[in-house]
Amino acid sequence: MDTIDQIRINFDQDKLFVLNLCLAFLMFGVALDLQLEKFRQLARQPRALLSGLSSQLILLPLVTLLLIYLFKPVPSMALGMLLVASCPGGNVSNYAVHIARANIELSVVLTSISNLGAMFITPLYFFVLTQFLPSGGEQAIAITVSPTDMLGTLLQLVFLPVMIGLLVQHRYPLLAKRLKQPVQNLSMLIFFGLIIAALASNFQQIRNYLHLVFIIVVVHNLTALTVGYQWARFLGLPIPDARAISIETGIQNSGLGLVIIFSFFEGLGGMALIAAWWGIWHLISAFILARFWRSRPY
Repeated sequence: MDTIDQIRINFDQDKLFVLNLCLAFLMFGVALDLQLEKFRQLARQPRALLSGLSSQLILLPLVTLLLIYLFKPVPSMALGMLLVASCPGGNVSNYAVHIARANIELSVVLTSISNLGAMFITPLYFFVLTQFLPSGGEQAIAITVSPTDMLGTLLQLVFLPVMIGLLVQHRYPLLAKRLKQPVQNLSMLIFFGLIIAALASNFQQIRNYLHLVFIIVVVHNLTALTVGYQWARFLGLPIPDARAISIETGIQNSGLGLVIIFSFFEGLGGMALIAAWWGIWHLISAFILARFWRSRPY
């Protein structure tokens, strides 16, 4: 067994509820800026939605396989890369899109669809993609994602906070206007808190083994962000849509990936370290990119 597979990543599920509450609060802040008319426009003109889904579901897995053949990581790390690419979009993407002044409504719909479909897409994609690994899929096993857990996560992190935010905005517009800035400031603190907490809880493992996965995860993530943006622009979508699709493609629900790794692969070190570092790095890259785009006009 490779040395990297002997490590164990700290994943305390008891803290997951608190983390989810923080993410839900981020979504509430995002909802204060949502415009219902833009949701109606997405339904009437679904080109941006289809472009985003094709970027996540087709281009990202293909690019991931290409990077595996290029970097030739140990099999467990390759499995981790494929699992991350098979996971749905991460909910923090909606907040990053909000910071970037991109199409928030498109981001919310893409996140919702990908998370809802994950109960089928994640296990199916992972099983199929492992058959194309250089070493074959001998380390892969059939995985399933609980529909109940996935729907519960979707309701908690996206649907309920967005509905509450829209209700406040519609029924109490003056209150929503007063809340917007304080909520956005507090959301920023929470966002940084998530990064610091992720680094602190896995500091020892990251310090000892980061060099093994750092470049792979950074290149994987930056490639996903670039592919998402360029694909949208190639299809003629406006810059706000391209920014949203880029972030949706580059931020994956690596937390779900870690749950799967601990449930079905006994915390296999290479897989766990890829998923854990991706979860940390995509927060950093998304924030940097979102702040950069926020300072630039369309």
